[in-house]
Amino acid sequence: MHGLGTSLTTHHTLRQDRRFRLALRLAGLVRAGHLKLTLPDGSVHCFGGHGPGPCAEVILHSPRAIRRFALGGSLGWAEAYLDGDWSSPDLRAVMGLAVANEEEWDAVLRGNALVRLVSRILHALRPNTRRGARRNIAAHYDLGNEFYAAWLDPSMTYSSAEFAASNETLEEAQARKVRNLLAAIDLRPGHSLLEIGCGWGYLAETAARDFGARVVALTLSREQHAYAMARISKAGLADRVEIRLQDWRDVKERFDRVASVEMFEAVGEAYWAPFFSALRDRLTPGGRAGLQIITIADRYFETYRRSADFIQRYVFPGGMLPSPARLREETSRAGLIWQSEAWFGQSYAETLRQWNARFQDAWPRLAPLGYGERFKRLWEYYLCYCETGFRAGWTDVGRFVLARP
Repeated sequence: MHGLGTSLTTHHTLRQDRRFRLALRLAGLVRAGHLKLTLPDGSVHCFGGHGPGPCAEVILHSPRAIRRFALGGSLGWAEAYLDGDWSSPDLRAVMGLAVANEEEWDAVLRGNALVRLVSRILHALRPNTRRGARRNIAAHYDLGNEFYAAWLDPSMTYSSAEFAASNETLEEAQARKVRNLLAAIDLRPGHSLLEIGCGWGYLAETAARDFGARVVALTLSREQHAYAMARISKAGLADRVEIRLQDWRDVKERFDRVASVEMFEAVGEAYWAPFFSALRDRLTPGGRAGLQIITIADRYFETYRRSADFIQRYVFPGGMLPSPARLREETSRAGLIWQSEAWFGQSYAETLRQWNARFQDAWPRLAPLGYGERFKRLWEYYLCYCETGFRAGWTDVGRFVLARP
């Protein structure tokens, strides 16, 4: 059934405000799944499509949400959620409904061209120069180690796990991911390893303790640097692992191997070519690099790079995802040999689902630390948004092994 299904109260509010009429028109575009829409006057309107899809519920608290959606598209809709203009008992279902009706809502989700331009300009004002990269990284990663420890698994790994079975714990799947990457680059005892973007130090610890490598690990986050230093000291590996608060552009030594897990997304398109050139120069001849990188589907890349989405505006300032095709172009241009690839995007969807559940469980402990309700809405939206992208195939994550001739 398309269009207006039921109304439990009068249409007085609708006659008063054209934004509510617009809300009903947009909801009427549902062709797959079902939508229950509650307006601020309490009226309930049900929409259903002929195709299969999620059953979602949206509760509008302010007409401002509709204006922001109409002008800002998916970004405006996200901003309206952050500000409490709408809510849902199941945010994942709302996003799943958007995926199921992507074709019908495509023009609306893109938003107004002027709004997209402004968003892109604001994004461009946060470039990943040496100074800008430190600022951008601090904005996300220096929220506090206590915050991340409350909902990450005990390894403190903040990147996609690699699940092999449905009954695996998140910690087990994270350990597999790290070991698979280190094995893929054939890391051996005595090898020197450069890790670009070391997070809280789990990969560096594993590489030194279990693979016998000598490790130099880089981060721009002061919080991560302090945590990783303490971690390596506690593990008794200070003689084998050096944690540096250093930009990748300032490293001068050469290494047998390089590892980098979901750091490339923070490099920024303007610096992709210099990054891969530096990667080549940091490797000894015959050396290998293992990169875990989130990508955006080739078909979306050109539209994506001309705007700035919710993640770039509110979660990872200065960040940008490459497409698989562009990634191959950049590595080839740098003179690196593409040796292998392995994709596990659905593992990322599951990782994000578990992170969100853990975040929700941890919230009663986090709220007293000064993290407000808007902060909570931002993080739950971010985790659901990313999970939806991986489940839909809009984004993927891969492990890539590159070699220097």
